[in-house]
Amino acid sequence: MRFAFIAREKAYYPVALMCRVLRVSRAGYYAWDKRPTVRHAREDQRLGLEIAAIYRENRGRYGSPRVHSELCERGQRTGRKRVARLMRTAGLRAREPRRFRCTTDSRHGLAIKQNLLDRQFTMPTANCGWVTDITYLWTLEGWLYLAVIIDLFSRRVVGWSLSERLERGIVLDALKMALQDRHPSQGPLHHSDRGSQYASHEYQELLAVHGIQSSMSRKGNCWDNAVAESFFAMLKVELVYRSRWRTRTHARNEVFEYIEVFYNRRRRHSALGYLSPDEFEHLANRHVLQPVLRLPATRRPDPGGIAGLRFAHARAGVDFTKSQHLRSI
Repeated sequence: MRFAFIAREKAYYPVALMCRVLRVSRAGYYAWDKRPTVRHAREDQRLGLEIAAIYRENRGRYGSPRVHSELCERGQRTGRKRVARLMRTAGLRAREPRRFRCTTDSRHGLAIKQNLLDRQFTMPTANCGWVTDITYLWTLEGWLYLAVIIDLFSRRVVGWSLSERLERGIVLDALKMALQDRHPSQGPLHHSDRGSQYASHEYQELLAVHGIQSSMSRKGNCWDNAVAESFFAMLKVELVYRSRWRTRTHARNEVFEYIEVFYNRRRRHSALGYLSPDEFEHLANRHVLQPVLRLPATRRPDPGGIAGLRFAHARAGVDFTKSQHLRSI
């Protein structure tokens, strides 16, 4: 107990002085200090402080896999299980998602498109496939509706819009933002649910003008649009359920910060090898990597190719982008 006190206070007081006051020998203290168990405990304490800092920097949104990835990015070599243990000890944990509730009303007389995406959520390049959906946000002033468009290549939110009314204007604004942000040379495949906003003549005409092919989920099947549903579940766990917005303006500001500052630029995505969407696209544009997102269990990439290397590193828990210096592909 006295040796531990000296170890904590030696930055402020001389070791010799504290040993004399506490009536212990300096040789005994230094022998205790060199024991492996003591060094490991001190390292746990230091690492625990870094973990807590990362957890708070990301507003409690990160669990142990993302905290571990952030530590690796900062040059800390440690195991994921150790990070999980220290987080459990400190009572730090990411919130778990609630059960999904399907809210789409497809009871209308508008034309319905076929499900062309067919749950193929992996795309070879940017602007090959977009998914979109709408969710509901509660404020003390009333409901606020959020529409987003996500690029399946990098999971980046390329278009979004907020509105007090659940009308086709909200999805049109999100689509216009995506078109302005991405300028797709060839029309991507656009997947949505069967809601009247997406089936409206105005929305379908805007898609057709830009050569974008429309795809829609099967009736009552939210899993056909799982990427968009997953994003909303994550948004509500990491932001909405932790907030109590007095005004719609307050909600708008926080949604903007979450999407544009945190999610697109900083949040580590498990489907991207724990890179952020912006970082993933940046590396892809430099030809440093190729996307391999959620490989089906029945398919394995060629072990000699780039996809095979990324898959092997992912299974081993190694960051592929830091362990390989690749030539241009």
